[in-house]
Amino acid sequence: MLGLVDHLWRWRAQRQPFQPAWRTILDAEVPFYGRLAPQPRARFEDKLKVFLLTKHFIEAGGMVLTELHKVVISAAAARLTMNIPGEHYERLTEVVVYPGAYVHKAGTHDGAVFGEAHTWGTVVLSYDAVTHGLKNAGDGHNTAMHEFAHVLDVEDGTFDGTPHLEGRAYAPWASVMSAAFLELRNKDAQRRRSVMRAYGATNEAEFFAVATETFFEKPAQLKGRHPEMYLLLCEYFRMDPLTEV
Repeated sequence: MLGLVDHLWRWRAQRQPFQPAWRTILDAEVPFYGRLAPQPRARFEDKLKVFLLTKHFIEAGGMVLTELHKVVISAAAARLTMNIPGEHYERLTEVVVYPGAYVHKAGTHDGAVFGEAHTWGTVVLSYDAVTHGLKNAGDGHNTAMHEFAHVLDVEDGTFDGTPHLEGRAYAPWASVMSAAFLELRNKDAQRRRSVMRAYGATNEAEFFAVATETFFEKPAQLKGRHPEMYLLLCEYFRMDPLTEV
């Protein structure tokens, strides 16, 4: 029943026109949008529209959400899925937005938190972190991209570093990603300044999320260091960031 409702919401959203005001926001706030060619732009706008109109955005920590905030967050989500047919973050139902970093009252995390994803269909984001990621597109650190990668990962119900591969073989993915993960965990490799952030060595789920950030923000470096992993990510996201935004 929930699947039918979700499908109906997406169908209704897809029938809605893309608002000119959203393009104005994207031109001003989302740098990569202006570099999209017409066909990729149309796919991106379709994914953004469905996300914006079907997910619940919830204010937290004094955040006052406007259409601008929702469009920018939806853009971050749509960038990952714009070329993946039928992928609309089905397991995600709500996006909780804080104005900046936040702290868990229960003390489940040490220090400030900038974002997190949960198995029950919730992503929590610091809006400051979202905009920082958009404006610093080459540092390999993008909070929104990281958390939405987790949502893709948990599509099968667990955070395990392996998203749904849509009929493609899982063995090559497991072999290549595991080897790169173990290399990142090697302290000698970290001293050689790996192209990926050390946080990716935490576990397989964090590795996939950090790999996604690196793929989109440091594609040339990732391809040079891990060509097989780069190819797998090109196949999964159905794009090559070096030739198409």
